[in-house]
Amino acid sequence: MSTIVAFYRGDGRDHRGRSLSDIHAFDFHELEFNHDYIQWLFPLPEPSGANESAPLLSKEDIAAFTGDASLRKALLQSFQLMLQFYGLDLVVRGENVEVVRSANFDERSGQWLTHGNHNFLRISRILRSLTLLGCSRYAVALLGCLEGIYAENAQAIGNTPIGYWHRAIMGHSHAPRRWN
Repeated sequence: MSTIVAFYRGDGRDHRGRSLSDIHAFDFHELEFNHDYIQWLFPLPEPSGANESAPLLSKEDIAAFTGDASLRKALLQSFQLMLQFYGLDLVVRGENVEVVRSANFDERSGQWLTHGNHNFLRISRILRSLTLLGCSRYAVALLGCLEGIYAENAQAIGNTPIGYWHRAIMGHSHAPRRWN
């Protein structure tokens, strides 16, 4: 079993000895000021420039996640944690998935919706990881919400992050045609 699959099954630990449930218990302060957990929650095939101890997502890992509902369920718990951090909510009605601003969006967005914020990179990672690991409709839903936020906050976000966010899900089967 790979490092990331073991971590997501609850049998593994990250490079600091933390389990998935340890990270899921982080409060907003810990989520903001710890910079080495996001690569474990949302792994990618490329090395992280911020955390050289981060696991690399392999083709076997991708197959494990896309083929195992329990791994995707745990991934979506990580997704919901980060949505709460950003002041967003996940709304699922049958097959329809939507990400919307939560009641505390104004308060939470004050922490990350600023020019050049490192959370923009985290969002790119989240979008791409979700897409690779079989949760592309959740990535598309987040991007839809982010586009609305961008429409009102283009100066704070800038053109570069929104471009990265689009490219993070581009070319995947559940992405809207305009992004393919």
